[in-house]
Order: sequence, then C-alpha cells, then structure tokens
Amino acid sequence: MSNGEIFRDYSMKILSIVGARPNYIKLAAVYEAFKIFEHVVVDTGQHYDYEMNRVFHDQLNIPEPHYFLGVGSGSHGYQVGEIIKCAEEVLLREKPVIVVVYGDTNSALGGALAAVKAGFKVAHVEAGLRSFDVNMPEEINRRVIDHVSNLLFVPTKTALNNLRNENVPGIVHLVGDVHVYILKKQLPIAEERSNVLGRLGLRTHDYILVTLHRAENVDDPNRLVKFLRLINKISQYYKVVFPTHPRTRKNISQFGLDSLLAKNENIILSQPLGYIDFIKLMNHSRMVLTDSGGVQREAYLLRKPVIVLRKNTEWVELVEHKQALLCDPDNLDENRILNWKPGDYIEGLLGDGSAPWRIAETISLYLKHT
Repeated sequence: MSNGEIFRDYSMKILSIVGARPNYIKLAAVYEAFKIFEHVVVDTGQHYDYEMNRVFHDQLNIPEPHYFLGVGSGSHGYQVGEIIKCAEEVLLREKPVIVVVYGDTNSALGGALAAVKAGFKVAHVEAGLRSFDVNMPEEINRRVIDHVSNLLFVPTKTALNNLRNENVPGIVHLVGDVHVYILKKQLPIAEERSNVLGRLGLRTHDYILVTLHRAENVDDPNRLVKFLRLINKISQYYKVVFPTHPRTRKNISQFGLDSLLAKNENIILSQPLGYIDFIKLMNHSRMVLTDSGGVQREAYLLRKPVIVLRKNTEWVELVEHKQALLCDPDNLDENRILNWKPGDYIEGLLGDGSAPWRIAETISLYLKHT
C-alpha cells in the first residue's frame, strides 16, 4: 500500500492535535500520508523546550503548526483544562470533519475532549494500549480517549482485544505501529547526518543508553535515588549516556541528588536529544534502559536489549516474546539487568510499516460514508 493508491480529496479538512515529544514523532509518521487531506495542525505547547518541541519540526520536516496554543507546564488538570478551552476555539473556527489525536498525552486527552464536546468526530492513533495500572496518568488518558473516539487505530493484536473486551463504541482498525515507518525512514538519515557519537566521545556498543521521565519514577525522591544509584553501579562496567528529561533534571536538583551523578566520567549527561541524534545513539548502544513507551519499541525495532524500568507495560507483546524485560523500579538488580539477553528477534510484532497509509485510507473511506 502506498500513498499513490489513495484517492486525494482536498475537500476533507482534518485537524491534528499534538503537543508533546511522542506526538511529534507520530505526526511525522503520518504527515506524508495525510497530504491527501487539507490538514490543519494544532500544537498545544505542552512541551515547549527546543529539545522537546522545535527540534522535531526542524529534523523531521514537519511544517510549522497552524496554531500554537502555548499551554505550557502545570498540573495534569491544569494542562488538560487549558487545552480543552484553547482547542475548542480553534475547532469552532476551522470546523474539521474529524480531529486526530495521538497516543496518551495530556494533549491527546484535552484535544479529544474538546472535539467531542464541540460535536466533532475523533480518530485516535495508537488506541487500545493498556497497562492496567490506573496509577499511571497515561492509563487514564488512553482509556478516556478510546471511549470517546469514533475511529480507533490500534498497533497490536493485544490492543485490538483490549478494545473488544471494553466494548468501545467506535470503529476499531488494526493497522500496526506508526513508529515502524518513521524509524525505517529516518534511520539511514541519522546514520549519515548525525555526529552524536563523536560529539559525546562514544564508540559503538561501548555504552548503555538510559532514559527516565515518568512521573511515578522521577517525582518520588526515594525511587529516583534508586535509579541514580543503579546508573552509578552500571557505570562501573560501561559508559552510561543519560539524556535528561526536563522534569528529571529539575527533580534531581530539587531533591538534592546532583552528587549521585557528579564527578563520574563514565556517566554522560546531556540535554534531551532530537530524534535523529537519539535513534543513532540508540542504534549504536549496547543496551537500552528506559521507562518510555516509544523508546522501548524503538529499541526492539533496532534489535537492542531493552530493560523497561516499570512494573508493567502497555507493549505487552515485547515482554511476552522476550524482546524486552520488565524491571521493577523498587527492586533493581544491576546483575540481572547487565546479564539479560533477549530471545530471538521476532519480525512484525508491531506491523510492517504501512500504518500511516492504512490510517489515511481508512479515514478517507469513513468520512465518505458518514
């Protein structure tokens, strides 16, 4: 399936709502396929640092958003409320035939609620994922979004079964994960253009990549201490590269934990990286430790051993097929982590890379018949 096979109807106006780092990557994946529509992009400004926002537009050829809402940081309730209020004004002005939201961020939740309350149809890209841990804000977000969406695009068979079990009222389509396409597209570009290894003084397979950002992991000082101690222990064996999320960086300083990482030449702290630098860094790493949903499946796609620093994951196929290892944040064991080996690589757990065009074609057909 290719974009050339889809009938182009520019009379269909769709509107994408994004606002956080994972949203931009998904938007980049579908943007080419969505050229069959008149496509309006709204950026809520949930993430506003250059490394978390603008760099993705610069590196992934996503045009400037038509609207930037400037919501900024704040509590979950504040962010969602501001997004609903600001997005509704744009929706009533633009009057799209459908609103597309991505993943499980506050931007996706606020955008979906603004749309459905204002009488617009909603399509959810990356629907049906469940960790079954309602203490995770993302779990609440994704459940609510799924139950107000008209079209639900799921990346895996488990996600499909989750929605069937919940009897969601919308129409569900198994399309695969959009990350498969964008990673395949951008990896050769990253290998050619990124100088991140030289910039950080790294050699291939000589370091472990760590990312850490989830509120349940970094907002609790006792748990954050355990992670930083783990990083220190691992650094006795390999270099550790730790691109530090703004929330994580702020909490390390606020909790007085800077000394746990200071003066250790084997720990390389950096600002958050753009997608091009990050996937090259991951592709040349020895192992990946992360609490990110996106990073754990990108590591799988790059055939890297990946340790998921959480008690559970919404990407259950990766764990069930021994492509990823769950590691309880309250019971960290560096020997278990360093000695773990994934099973034989299983092709196609997340689809074949055609998801963006499947999504565009399905939206087009749906709108013509409703």
